[in-house]
Amino acid sequence: MQRFESLKVLFAASECAPLAKAGGLGDVVAGLAKELRTSGHDARIVLPLYRAIDREKYGIHFVSPACVHLGGVEAWVGIYACELDDAVPVWLVDHESAFGRQGIYDEGMQEYGDNAYRFALFSKACLQICKDLDWIPDVLHVHDWATAPAAAYLKTWDRLLSPLTRTASVLTIHNIGYQGVYEPGVIPFMGFGKEQFQPDIFEDHGRANLLKAGVWYADAITTVSPAHANEILTPEGGRGLSPFLNRKRGDLFGILNGADYSQWDPRHDSLIPSSYSANDLSGKVVCKEGLRRSLGLAESDAPVIGLVSRLVEQKGMDLLRGMLTQALEQMDFQLAVLGSGDVHIQDYFLWLARRFPGKVSATIGFSNELSHSIVAGSDFFLIPSIYEPCGLTQLYSMRYGTLPIARETGGLKDTIRPYNAIDGSGTGFLFEQMEAAALHDSVGWALDTWFNRPAHIRLMQQEAMSCDFSWNRSIPDYVGVYRHAIRNRLRQVEQDLPPIKKSLARNFMLEGLKAP
Repeated sequence: MQRFESLKVLFAASECAPLAKAGGLGDVVAGLAKELRTSGHDARIVLPLYRAIDREKYGIHFVSPACVHLGGVEAWVGIYACELDDAVPVWLVDHESAFGRQGIYDEGMQEYGDNAYRFALFSKACLQICKDLDWIPDVLHVHDWATAPAAAYLKTWDRLLSPLTRTASVLTIHNIGYQGVYEPGVIPFMGFGKEQFQPDIFEDHGRANLLKAGVWYADAITTVSPAHANEILTPEGGRGLSPFLNRKRGDLFGILNGADYSQWDPRHDSLIPSSYSANDLSGKVVCKEGLRRSLGLAESDAPVIGLVSRLVEQKGMDLLRGMLTQALEQMDFQLAVLGSGDVHIQDYFLWLARRFPGKVSATIGFSNELSHSIVAGSDFFLIPSIYEPCGLTQLYSMRYGTLPIARETGGLKDTIRPYNAIDGSGTGFLFEQMEAAALHDSVGWALDTWFNRPAHIRLMQQEAMSCDFSWNRSIPDYVGVYRHAIRNRLRQVEQDLPPIKKSLARNFMLEGLKAP
């Protein structure tokens, strides 16, 4: 059992910041891998080599070719390498027809029609890399539907008599709303048979569900906050997977995401106009003034409310659309929006900016620099999510003294302490009901506190900025899950080996040889 002291962990992921990022997944993969290495574990990452990744900027270089077999078809990929922050080794899988595109999952909000094929190829390439480069991990850590097939390949293609036989798999579900559901024709291409296309594994109302298969095959499952681990066991929160997750309740763990404070801390953030700390917030005033100038917001004593988000229903955009126009007419605040998503939601925010010039700014797209500026220069931060597995923006905003206005769900409930009007304690303003009126009231409560109890705002900012959600707090929990997964895997191998040994002995005896 010495193998548990220092583990070899391979992260198979579709995103990794700053190389390729569409959401919080990229931040989590990078932050967790870096902290694991700091803790003495050999953590590495494997990622598709998307066209948008700047090879020269990140020092990406060729390592070797690799041959991947899928459903009887042979595909050759290139293995490239670089290092993340001069610390974490990263392998990248190059295949022009699969990954030579600007987007990760979609382009212009239109999902690529061959995503199941692209990520099946990538998932199997992850295992082939381990074999070809003779680096066998103790744990293969896969993330969401895109790399869930790798856990399935580990239990089918590499189940026995392989260098990867003893490698355990851990599946992290970052967003259960995206499950990778495709037509059943993808199953034979992926190299799976009819025995896998059944309700407990891939089959989902006649279609193939990649995340569901990952739940079946993984040796342990995590999600990104304790509250959300309980939520996905319910019919409402499980999005169709709760019966299957409940069967693996003993292998399901909720571990809170961490924040990478090397990138998100106002004391040393190079992307904002002035640094500041909990003891001296004068720099935050400078950041607020700079944000107003850059976005064309009017000079005002009113607070700025920031919103950096995917503009989709899950993030509570329908709640916002149900109350923002009226709130902007009745209340004194300014709004800075950054994000992209559903076209009708984008159009709504662009219309708001025209309807309230100098009071609302809407930027469609994503900019890392602008996201830092909005987090630092705002006074409040909107996170009205319908469900939120963990959320990272509230962790970032609190570190910058920008108080979240959020719905009490998932990781938001685990990380934000609600405001107490008696003593001024708390780190944000929470509402529970999934209603626009509840969000409207919460915004009004925050603004009332801003104008009438400024000393409480100052106390809340100091408390929020002192919160520690760094990754090193989560590492012991993840190592515990890895050990749990390894025990499960070794137990399964021991169960599988006796019939294999008997079969080998019978074959040897038939050939007149001494059985091993």
